[in-house]
Amino acid sequence: MYNALLIRKSTLYCSRRRAITLSRALFSLSQLNPRATTPAATRRMSSSSASGSAQRIFQLKLNPLTGDSEWVVIEEEENESAKFGKQQPLLATTSYLDMLNDTPRNKAFRQAIEKAITKPCHVLDIGAGTGLLSMMAARAMSFGDSEERSGMNGMVTACESYLPMVKLMRKVLRANGMERKIRIINKRSDELEIGLDIPSRADVLVSEILDSELLGEGLIPTLQHAHEKLLVENPQTVPYRATTYGQLVECNYLWELHDLVNREAKASDGIHLVPSGTDTVLCIKRQQYAMHCDTIREEIKLLSEPFKIFDFDFWKRPDSFRETELHVKATNDGTIHAIISWWLLQLDSEGTIFYSTGPKWIGSSSDVEKIGSSLPRADNWCDHWKQTVWFTPDSGLSVCKDKEVRLNAFHTETRISYEVKTSSQNKDADHLDSCSQDRHIFLSPERIAIYGDNSWRCSMLKAIERVMQQKLHPLCLIADDSLFLTIAFARLGKASSVISLFPGLQDKGAKYLQAVAAANGYSMDCIEVTKKGNLQLTLNESYQRKVDLLIAEPFYHGNDSMLPWEYLRFWKERTSLDSFLSEDVLVMPCKGILRACAMYLPDLWQSRCCLKEIEGFDHMVVNTTLGACGDLPVGDESPCLPFFVWKCGKTKKLSNIITIMEFDFLKPIGPCSGKAQVQFKESGICHGFVLWIDWVLDLEDNNVWSTGPEQRYWKQAVKLLSNPVEIMGDCSSTEIKASFDPSSGELTVTHGFS
Repeated sequence: MYNALLIRKSTLYCSRRRAITLSRALFSLSQLNPRATTPAATRRMSSSSASGSAQRIFQLKLNPLTGDSEWVVIEEEENESAKFGKQQPLLATTSYLDMLNDTPRNKAFRQAIEKAITKPCHVLDIGAGTGLLSMMAARAMSFGDSEERSGMNGMVTACESYLPMVKLMRKVLRANGMERKIRIINKRSDELEIGLDIPSRADVLVSEILDSELLGEGLIPTLQHAHEKLLVENPQTVPYRATTYGQLVECNYLWELHDLVNREAKASDGIHLVPSGTDTVLCIKRQQYAMHCDTIREEIKLLSEPFKIFDFDFWKRPDSFRETELHVKATNDGTIHAIISWWLLQLDSEGTIFYSTGPKWIGSSSDVEKIGSSLPRADNWCDHWKQTVWFTPDSGLSVCKDKEVRLNAFHTETRISYEVKTSSQNKDADHLDSCSQDRHIFLSPERIAIYGDNSWRCSMLKAIERVMQQKLHPLCLIADDSLFLTIAFARLGKASSVISLFPGLQDKGAKYLQAVAAANGYSMDCIEVTKKGNLQLTLNESYQRKVDLLIAEPFYHGNDSMLPWEYLRFWKERTSLDSFLSEDVLVMPCKGILRACAMYLPDLWQSRCCLKEIEGFDHMVVNTTLGACGDLPVGDESPCLPFFVWKCGKTKKLSNIITIMEFDFLKPIGPCSGKAQVQFKESGICHGFVLWIDWVLDLEDNNVWSTGPEQRYWKQAVKLLSNPVEIMGDCSSTEIKASFDPSSGELTVTHGFS
């Protein structure tokens, strides 16, 4: 299946942009070019016909098995019976469904909208999504059967720029008899013009363009433009205000996610990915990361009480930039590894309706903002809004109980950042030179943790030593973006030659290898970084021989949210490189094993289950398109989606781990299938199957690296059941089947519960 590569501006004015939280499909333009100014999510054009004007957009799609991308056309299908076809997997991998299953969120918005709208007025909904908030506003104005959308009867304008979402919204409005009561405009809100798109400024703004950090979906520029161009003076807004909070914490797991320097210092393998003095050449971005912090509550030591950081008022034009200095009292001795942040949404002006993304340990005893026992807490697990984590640099900052910590907080139009120091420090602890970020390679926190994991490094090095014993002065080809393997081979195989393709890192990878060469005891004379298309020329001119070792982790830079089998891109690459490989080539990994187990996943299943009525509005028409599970039409099934399973709320294994099929990388890629009997070992409710790939690094030495649920740094695929199944006793079993299509990269999973 093609993954969608959705190009968007880093600050959107237009729509809810749930697409930026895609677990596998969508990537923002800022990941390709942080300075990009392309204003549209996709390329849009209109075509005229006898029936009027129809919208058409071109969207970039990425093939996970090749890394190639192409523009595809998405048509505006006005026919009510039109199928979404290719758009179905696109929307199924967004967090729209999870958001719509968030009952506390839906209830809070309904209550606030009904409180704010008591008479006919002009309501503007920016980032309308399925149209839920627009329908709430229309109902609050008691439109009845009136077809009027202006004057004393009021009007609702729904602004949504993303065409696939617009098409889905139309279906929802039809299902609820609202298509004549709400006017949909398929534009970004900063493209709207008074007199052309809408007749007058709006009296009320309803909008939910919030991400886990609060600002990442373009909240500030959206509000700025709306107040300048689209809203009356002193408008009513839902929400009314958002307040961000933070808490200082010590947590070894969070430290592992960013401090490669000090973790690597404890390794004894002599490989230095971040040598002394180059500690920011390979690192995470200095930003907040969305994370389910409740999952690691037992590993967290709280070092302060929660503290307020910023207020953001929706009812007035916000500033683009602010900073504040906070003085936070330490409540325990310890090391500040991170700042955990969340936000509290006040939906009404009186301050009676709230929604919080705070962790569950923020209980009624907290006196944050003196809300006391009414302080909302996120009791329901959801994936669309989490807490965020800001990592303190290096190994953290030591603090003593009752001592003061100075925290400088800043926000731009799209993000919030921090500087932390004790009262004895004058120098900023965050020493990353933001002006020279083009010299850095940024990796995900999980990838940093993998590179610092001693067990993983030992497994890789053990496999490398084994293959080096079998080849004398080999020519090694690194087929993926593995910096670790490139350095390891260059260091351990002094008489070897290494070619790295670095399909994602490319020139940055070459500059990095040069920067760390001396510290790792190798010469760049033994390493060559080249593109795959130039490989034949490189082999002919420099080596006059074929490749003896084909190696990968596999890891592809920028594709951390892929499904496990999408890393079979290595198999595809191995096949395309076949003519460059010697007859007795050694391949590492030599095999992939598709594993699975049945699991109890109540929170994840609830967040992905079929929608019926949401606050009185029928949403059944969105279920298939959004990839829901439960009570779907015959023939429709929920998709496999990638998750860190250990972070998915309550979980429990109900069966032994089984092997479904194997992928033999010694042979060219081809279709394959397999099946296995799942024997349940525990009673309970089965919500689905978790699947992953174990990578066989060395068959003879039984060196296998698992990426299953026990491993924290890898995502697994989850195939949720249409309906949960109660398992009674340990004699129950079912069959699971899988088939792999090498042309599309799709892996189809079926089971006996289907």
